[in-house]
Amino acid sequence: MSSEQRRGRGGRPDGRGPGSAPRTLAEDLRGRDDAALAALLRVRPDLLSPVPGDLTQLATRAGTRASVVRALERLDQFTLQTAEALAVAPAQGPAQGLAQGPAQGSGSGSAPGRTPGHPEESTPRVRAALAALLPGEEAAERLPHALAELRARALVWGDEERPRLVRTARELLISPSPTGLGPTLAEAAGSAKLSPARLQEVLGAAGLPATHDPVSALAALAALFGDPERMAALLAQAPEGAEAVLRKLEWGPPYGAVDVNAPSPPVAWLLDRGLLIPAGPDAPGGPAGTGSVVLPREAALHLRGGRAHRELEPVAPRVTAARAHATATVDATAAGQAMTALSTVEELLGYWETEPPTVLRAGGLGVRDLKRTAVALDLPEPAAAFWVELAYAAGLLASDGEADEVYAPTPAYDEWLRAAPAERWAVLATAWMSATRVAGLVGERDAKGRSLAALGPGLDRGSAPEVRRRSLGLLATLEAGSAPDRTSVLERLRWERPLQGAREARESPAERGARGTDGRATDARGTDGREADARGTDRQGAPGSGAAGRHADATGGLRSRLAHQALDEAESLGVTGRGALASYARPLLEDATREAAKALTPHLPEPVSEVLLQADLTAVAPGPLERELATSLSVLADVESKGGATVYRFTPGSVRRALDTGRTAADLHAFLTAHSRTPVPQPLSYLIDDVARKHGQLRVGAASSYVRCDDDALLAEILADRRSAPLRLRLLAPTVLASPAPPDQLLARLREMGYAPAAESAEGDVLLARPDAHRTPPRTPPDPVPDGPPQPDGTLLAAAIRAIRAGDRAATLPHKPKAPTGQAPTGPVPEGGLPRTVMAETLATMQSATLTGSHLWIGYVNADGAASQRVIAPVKVEGGFVTAYDHTADEVRTYPLHRITGVAEVTES
Repeated sequence: MSSEQRRGRGGRPDGRGPGSAPRTLAEDLRGRDDAALAALLRVRPDLLSPVPGDLTQLATRAGTRASVVRALERLDQFTLQTAEALAVAPAQGPAQGLAQGPAQGSGSGSAPGRTPGHPEESTPRVRAALAALLPGEEAAERLPHALAELRARALVWGDEERPRLVRTARELLISPSPTGLGPTLAEAAGSAKLSPARLQEVLGAAGLPATHDPVSALAALAALFGDPERMAALLAQAPEGAEAVLRKLEWGPPYGAVDVNAPSPPVAWLLDRGLLIPAGPDAPGGPAGTGSVVLPREAALHLRGGRAHRELEPVAPRVTAARAHATATVDATAAGQAMTALSTVEELLGYWETEPPTVLRAGGLGVRDLKRTAVALDLPEPAAAFWVELAYAAGLLASDGEADEVYAPTPAYDEWLRAAPAERWAVLATAWMSATRVAGLVGERDAKGRSLAALGPGLDRGSAPEVRRRSLGLLATLEAGSAPDRTSVLERLRWERPLQGAREARESPAERGARGTDGRATDARGTDGREADARGTDRQGAPGSGAAGRHADATGGLRSRLAHQALDEAESLGVTGRGALASYARPLLEDATREAAKALTPHLPEPVSEVLLQADLTAVAPGPLERELATSLSVLADVESKGGATVYRFTPGSVRRALDTGRTAADLHAFLTAHSRTPVPQPLSYLIDDVARKHGQLRVGAASSYVRCDDDALLAEILADRRSAPLRLRLLAPTVLASPAPPDQLLARLREMGYAPAAESAEGDVLLARPDAHRTPPRTPPDPVPDGPPQPDGTLLAAAIRAIRAGDRAATLPHKPKAPTGQAPTGPVPEGGLPRTVMAETLATMQSATLTGSHLWIGYVNADGAASQRVIAPVKVEGGFVTAYDHTADEVRTYPLHRITGVAEVTES
């Protein structure tokens, strides 16, 4: 092909004249501007990994199965239904379907020239046929937008009146079709290998004149099935039960099991007239083996009145409000829950800093440790797992990495404690919004039957952040203070991502166990002689959006579960109050964390510095306590109940715990007097003095262990107590008892017996019982596991598009042919290949280009052996290197001459 031939009569490198329709997806992309390419790469970021070398590579990558499946999963319901209708639109004649077979009838999205299955004389019918398949005023209004969305995602290409679905998308959406439509008449006949004589018999039975060949016979039958009046007249002659058989297959699946050797009269009548075709083993999307029939697409469309879908959903379901509350009430309720969330995380990490749980060998938190944590927090285990995972996602909790690995707070936890309450809440809310780990999966089993543990592997779900953000976004569309009807929220989420929900539902263990079979055709004979099967389950080998998929998603799909959990977790975290989105949480949807914290601050109560001491040995904190006061009071008393006011109870054990930290009775009296609004009750003063008087009378050391006391009578009392028998005490001296038990066990047993012993060192000094606060080395929060490649930023998009355009220019620019020395040029450099020249010719051409300033097309092999083609403007050639402006990279580069495979001059435009 000469350069003039490649440029075409219109002067274009792709061979198209001005205003002509693109012949391939690559040509279609070549005609788009940078903004359209940026929009494509933004919605399909997987196309950028790595950056394509030119637009042909981009088109090829956009047509791969994995990329197309990912793109289809991100379509809304009506856009997906538009693609499904486009896949089954009658865009080809039956002659081509018979001649080429079912495989080519799916159309092409990348082959040059005329696309098989889409002849130029038939494609003008595509847009009109699409409108007929998607009837209704709302559908007609939304159809241009749906086609534009498919075009923007490179799933559809071509001109406006002849949209073409890329081949891979067509194959995914017709094998089998989610619409329930079967193969065309031509495809079914070709799969069944109907002989020409059999086709003529079908024509005669249908009342049509004989034809000269199978192609025209199928065309006549297809025209009959597509004519409503003639089709109605034909069905009026059908015997009783024949139309009922068709109605069972009308909305799919289109395959039914029959006794082919001895069909009943209604089925035999339908077979004789081509309204049912035997399903051969090669039927597209059909059951393997014999004994099945298929309803041709043209006949099914007549029965449906031309509709592709039983339920067309052009408009997104509306999210409705179930209840309405005052905005102030919602904000106050949510703010109270936000304070509860902060105290819960503090209590969790405060507990784990002194008693850190061990890490399982396979990773994660053990079941016993989770139960113990739930008891300590006074929460159900699922709620405890949520707070554990949230602290982990926020970077406040991690494993220490030691030999005996345990979970403990990180140094970031100390910084978090020093921040203001609103800022601490913003840290938790931001981590929750972006976390891909799903606490609701804890306790379930993975594909291998292993239990999923909190903080363990297998809890990441890439779609979780998107579901959370979208669920809150739907709440934000309601009036302030309105709580949504959850069913409407789930229905809206299902409409926005129907394929994703259906896939997740199918992949869940419960769905896999319930499915059991592959859903192939089963016998459904009735007593009235009807033999066609009308399966009610979805027989989808590829993702679909039928009613079965919607039902699966609504009842057990992961996406629906994530939405339920997101709304519950938002309520626990204080993002919502009474089901409605809090006003201060709205900035979170725009990633404005500081604004959210600033908006929350006025709704939080001020910390209090006093408590109410009562005669029943309790203290009531009327609000959140100052940090130092809360820390000291939690040592001196036990938390009895939480809520708007926290109740603490003083016990001998709690007072002893405070004395173990080194405080004296006088210190405790002064502390309570300074922080009580009321006088210290007499019972509490007596309790402190009584415990302090007994505290330290007994001293426990290591012998294995011993008990020392100046009171002989007290030691005799202990020896006589039957509860001390397990300690195996013996009197070494009038004031000393010895025991083989370790000191910590001896201390614990004596305290259980009601004594107040104190531990002492080898020098006889009292050991202060201040528990060490365990901390891990500095840790970073876990990285979310995204659902696909990350979104590219503007800088990356601009650079990628510039590189793709430059590579495409290098690949499509016409080049002057190179001929052997002494011969005239015989033709251009082979299209798609690298130029090949000897070193002497390469050097001479480079030196000539530096003098004339002309552009050259070179083939280059880098140090890794990767070959590429580039368009350069040489500036200097010396020392075995050429310095040139590289139009492909848009910068000046230096290339070793020995790595240049060849060179050709670029034809002037």
